[in-house]
Amino acid sequence: MPSEPAGSGGTSQPFVPPIYPYDRLNDAKAAADALPGGIVDLSIGTPCDPPARLVLDALATSNTERGYPQSVGSPALRDSAAAWMSRRFGVSVPAAQIAACVGTKEFVGTLPRWLALRSPDRDTVLYPELAYPTYEMGATLAGCRAVPVPVAADFTLRLDAIDEADAARALCLWVNTPGNPAGQLDDLGVAADWGRAHDVPVFSDECYIEFTWDGPKRSILQHGADGVVSVHSLSKRSNLAGLRVGLYAGDADLVHYLSEVRKHVGMMVPGPAQAAGAAALSDDAHVDEQADRYRHRLQRAAQIFKAVDLDATMPQGGFYLWAEAPDGDAWAFVDRLARAGGCLVTPGDTFGAAGTRYVRAALVQPDDRLELVAQRLGV
Repeated sequence: MPSEPAGSGGTSQPFVPPIYPYDRLNDAKAAADALPGGIVDLSIGTPCDPPARLVLDALATSNTERGYPQSVGSPALRDSAAAWMSRRFGVSVPAAQIAACVGTKEFVGTLPRWLALRSPDRDTVLYPELAYPTYEMGATLAGCRAVPVPVAADFTLRLDAIDEADAARALCLWVNTPGNPAGQLDDLGVAADWGRAHDVPVFSDECYIEFTWDGPKRSILQHGADGVVSVHSLSKRSNLAGLRVGLYAGDADLVHYLSEVRKHVGMMVPGPAQAAGAAALSDDAHVDEQADRYRHRLQRAAQIFKAVDLDATMPQGGFYLWAEAPDGDAWAFVDRLARAGGCLVTPGDTFGAAGTRYVRAALVQPDDRLELVAQRLGV
């Protein structure tokens, strides 16, 4: 069901932030950490592997610490991003249609507010019913309606199920491919066509694009930039979550509008982080090495989890295993795995009611930590 904006219906109630999703895992976390060797935390997609040396060198030697960085992104960062998209995805986007953001979570969380100012006659954010929670929370924080779009049995987006009345009120449609948490690959061409037909901007979260296992890497920009924006992160691609370097690219009017608004708010990626981002985007070798690591961990973890009756299979993309919990009781499985294996995974209801029977494991821990879980479980 769509959530109505705060103050709708003639009443006004103060906003009380819900519990942060991962704080719900504190009891299971403590149980896992009590085992000899401590917790193996697969609940959050925090990279553990080292960044490339050339990235650290750029971070340390940029000489950009003294001055204010450009909110839109340095020419070096934007040029490097344009070259990366051309090289890896066959997409030609001018640097002028690319801008920086302070990690993509803040972009997702603040976008509805900026779009509502641009289109005051609209108030709705469409997002997958099984999804990263910040799509919904961004709408809520902006006082907008958050309307989930149904997903099919394979967790792909059912655009045909969007009510025309909701489409008429939509500020944007979010898509996410490869998807978090299920790792599915949506048809981004269909999504772009739907947005253009309904005059709804489509924002495509592509932070896992480099870890696409089933076929070629997919960007919505491969279907043209008109009315669409792709959103990219260096957190996963280059193990740089702590630097908060993200990018958005696509429709010239949308990118210009958003970059101008964000200047006024003072959203700026620090200069040294921008220099490191430019270096990271210029190099593909470290990304390919990381992809090999994740592929191996996904395959090994699927073997390990079979020992506790979790039938997980290789996703189409991303570094998460997504599987139905034994007997459909996700919370019971989270507790069981924490106590028996010292391993923490995420219950699927974190990502919406459609995930209630499922769990997600983020394969971001080193191989030796996964083997510790295997040892504890007797695999």
